[in-house]
Amino acid sequence: MTNQICIRCYVSGKVQGVWYRASAQSEARKLGISGWARNLEDGRVEVFACGTVDNLQIFYKWLKEGPSLAVVKECTYEEHIWQEYGDFDTF
Repeated sequence: MTNQICIRCYVSGKVQGVWYRASAQSEARKLGISGWARNLEDGRVEVFACGTVDNLQIFYKWLKEGPSLAVVKECTYEEHIWQEYGDFDTF
């Protein structure tokens, strides 16, 4: 499947303590996206997500908005080579 890639995103703003990772996990599962999300010490959330290009575009759009309690100031991404993950985890 040549249209599958991974992206690594860094999300800044009010994104910790507002259910951002759990909500991202829920959105990823709806879209069939695998990967993970974790809090960083500097207050950002790092997301590594793998799936189809189309679904990752939808997911990235969601990441830029986040859940209702979040205030996303910036969301950057970089593309990576496809990797197989079984699910979408948070830690």
